[in-house]
Amino acid sequence: MKIEEIKNYIPHRYPFLLIDRVLELEEDRIVTLKNVTVNEDFFNGHFPGAPIMPGVLQVEAMAQSGALMIMKSQVDDPENTLMVFTGIKNAKFRKSVVPGDQLRMEVRLESQRRNFITMIGKATVDDKVVCELEASAAIVSKESA
Repeated sequence: MKIEEIKNYIPHRYPFLLIDRVLELEEDRIVTLKNVTVNEDFFNGHFPGAPIMPGVLQVEAMAQSGALMIMKSQVDDPENTLMVFTGIKNAKFRKSVVPGDQLRMEVRLESQRRNFITMIGKATVDDKVVCELEASAAIVSKESA
């Protein structure tokens, strides 16, 4: 799945859309890519002379990946539905992500009860884990968000 199709399922847009491509997609698993370039706006201030992708944006990229998986596989009306973060547990950052890196994210559906989701995510660069987490989210209508 390429960027134009991704935009059919999640509402994020530049500069906050943090998925460039979907490599694999199953009902309970997704693998996505984010090409980290020196042109990213956040590098202007994080950090001048030593650019590092903020950990919170790595977390957001995994959340967007999980939302895409759920919206594509389980939601009948993605145009009128959102998946919103409700929690993050056990987030760990193992290595810096810098310009030129390709962030590969794998997110798995851990559990689902009605509209409440728990996911496990892991991001790697060159097969080395850079970030991992457990996230929870809720599927809601855009009207109630």
